[in-house]
Amino acid sequence: MQYTVQIDLELPRSRVIELFDDPDNLFKWLRGLQTFEPISGKPGHVGAKSRFVINSGGRACEMVETITKRDLPEEFSGTYDAKGMHNLVINRFTEISPNKTRWVSENVFEFSGFMKLMGLVFKGAFPKQSLKHMEDFKRFAEDGVDVRG
Repeated sequence: MQYTVQIDLELPRSRVIELFDDPDNLFKWLRGLQTFEPISGKPGHVGAKSRFVINSGGRACEMVETITKRDLPEEFSGTYDAKGMHNLVINRFTEISPNKTRWVSENVFEFSGFMKLMGLVFKGAFPKQSLKHMEDFKRFAEDGVDVRG
């Protein structure tokens, strides 16, 4: 399964990257994030691995993030592996104007086992969830809104 979602932020690209690249901010905009734990490497840098636990729909989902590309401010990419799921996410940040940035997120999912069925049944939910995370980041970045309340 592949899809692309995007959102425009009313901020300079340098500010978007500053907020996006700070792991301390993850809990402020990544709804349901319970744990972010570096495993190896420098968080946010190529080759680094981190463990995430996200509560999604009342279920805790544990995944391992591996950073595959760090070419900021243009691109930040990684893979996210969980039981029965492999996800490649390519994030691109484009300066639309001095105070406007477009964030495009390309996603490729591969499922195995029981997750193949889940991927088919809930196919439409994946892009909606990705866009929801982007909207939460936008509210955090532009207005200081923390998803934790």
